[in-house]
Amino acid sequence: MTILHQNRIVIDPEIMVGKPIIKGTRITVELILRQLAQGITIEELLKNYPHLAREDIYAAIEYASELVTEETIYPFIDTSHGKAKVFA
Repeated sequence: MTILHQNRIVIDPEIMVGKPIIKGTRITVELILRQLAQGITIEELLKNYPHLAREDIYAAIEYASELVTEETIYPFIDTSHGKAKVFA
């Protein structure tokens, strides 16, 4: 696995309220992921955002993937209903 995001994703409290962005832009990882989730293709993203490189998009996906990998799930037993609930 490559580590694209370490060189391409930055977090700066002075830019976009500290959301992770593509280095040298104001394009957030969130924007890239939302657009992909809505069915926008990588080619369309590259056309719509000329400052993006294909590697930037892959870095955003990789960054999100690592966040999900590190996510901890805590089960919560709701004794009033006798069922387990899970909170992320």
